[in-house]
Amino acid sequence: MPHPDDITVRRLPALQESDVAQLADILIDCVAGGASVSFMHPLAHDRASDFWRGLHPDVAGGGRLLFVANDARGLIGTVQVVFARSENQPHRADVAKMLVHRRARGRGVATALMRAAEDAARAAGKTLLVLDTATGSDAERLYARLGWAFAGVVPDYALWPQGGFCDSSFYYRKLT
Repeated sequence: MPHPDDITVRRLPALQESDVAQLADILIDCVAGGASVSFMHPLAHDRASDFWRGLHPDVAGGGRLLFVANDARGLIGTVQVVFARSENQPHRADVAKMLVHRRARGRGVATALMRAAEDAARAAGKTLLVLDTATGSDAERLYARLGWAFAGVVPDYALWPQGGFCDSSFYYRKLT
């Protein structure tokens, strides 16, 4: 039996219902914990599940790489690499929905997910990754620690899950 501290990261080539349920739980937990990740609190399980189900065609078709981290209890984190669709941006991808369940934070999950995302983007021939995150968030500190370059802040870019405007910081990473 795996040790509870053992964390594995893998790419999901498609979404199964068991994945959807666990990913919905992660998303709900992050929103409840104050993460500004496109959803407002409280986030219903059906709404969170529908979000993940809606990604299935893009994940299965290869336009979006979906990574998950798990421990002995199940899924604990996720990140996506979304390939740019514009013909003048074949070199670029977005990193999206980097989420780690609060029960698993401080164990290196986010770092492992980000490294997997970067490696996969590099292997796919991408030379530039971009992302945005709530200014002042734990995620912002993670990206800076991992060597991402700060590009700037857009004020009032989104809302916090409980309401009120949230500034967003934009980062990029050149892949070599």
